[in-house]
Amino acid sequence: MDDLAFGTRDKRGNWRPSAPLQVGPLLDFPWRFVRVLRWLPAYFLPWNAVFMAVGALLWFYLTPSRETLQTLGWGWVLYLYLRNSALILLLYGALEIRLYLKRAQGNRFKFNGKFPADHPSDVFWFKSQNIDNAIRTFVSGLPIWTAYEVLFLWAWANGWGPWTSFSEHPVWLVAFALVIPLIHEVHFFCIHRLIHIPVLYRWVHSVHHNSINPSPWSSLSMHPVEHLLYWSDSLIHLIVPSHPLLLLYHLQVTGTGAVVGHIGFDKVEAGDGGVDTHAYAHYLHHKYFEVNYADGTLPIDKWLGTWHDGTKQGDEQMKVRFETKRARITAKQQQNS
Repeated sequence: MDDLAFGTRDKRGNWRPSAPLQVGPLLDFPWRFVRVLRWLPAYFLPWNAVFMAVGALLWFYLTPSRETLQTLGWGWVLYLYLRNSALILLLYGALEIRLYLKRAQGNRFKFNGKFPADHPSDVFWFKSQNIDNAIRTFVSGLPIWTAYEVLFLWAWANGWGPWTSFSEHPVWLVAFALVIPLIHEVHFFCIHRLIHIPVLYRWVHSVHHNSINPSPWSSLSMHPVEHLLYWSDSLIHLIVPSHPLLLLYHLQVTGTGAVVGHIGFDKVEAGDGGVDTHAYAHYLHHKYFEVNYADGTLPIDKWLGTWHDGTKQGDEQMKVRFETKRARITAKQQQNS
């Protein structure tokens, strides 16, 4: 594919799409019904449909029986960790091998023209972004993900919490399933904005932001405190009526879905076409740090003035906001001196 038919590349080799990013229309005003209808396929396809399919596969075929889950035991806990690890290794590993090791499509559609492996850095363990990110994923991220899953499945098996079934409350559970990605988006914005507070950023979130040029393994490369916060969106299943199938879907949206914003390419080429990744909004956050705290499904950043649509006009608006912030900090320091 010719990526220059879809965007431009600067003299540094960095590519950006020609079309500006758009926030989801569900709560963007003035509200237009037709725009929402046109947006709905992109809300479900490809990612959320894939996450639901994977969640269903795990629930119906790869989750221990209720009788087993009623008693905590290292056997099934370790099994869930290995199952989740295999899933991440398969998906993240496949993307990493194709796009970053084999470089099968070169730097076509790549936001940052450089490849992390070509630029060792002391900020990473073993001076390797890939090794550092993978270790943090499997040593911290996946154990904490699995711990949340163990807690919920054990609670369900023992009847603790407002669990229900599709035969009892089909309408509610379908409606809940439809809004789980939106719940994740709101929660992600809140905890993400929290860990950008200077002291938390320095000691916690900076670990993730070390990967300025992210790749799939960067997706779950976080400080353990951030991992705990990141998966806490799933606690809603102990508050409102839910079902384990929806829990596993939610964990896929949060866990496996982290890769969506870290692929580093706008399209993954397939045959004569390409699969849209929807990765650009979060890539801009890694590049500029103080924009796009959410992913744009809901217009939260737009409401709060932190949205960047990827255009040069967006660059200028960001610079004005940064300059205003610096001037305010300088004035405050002068008043206190």
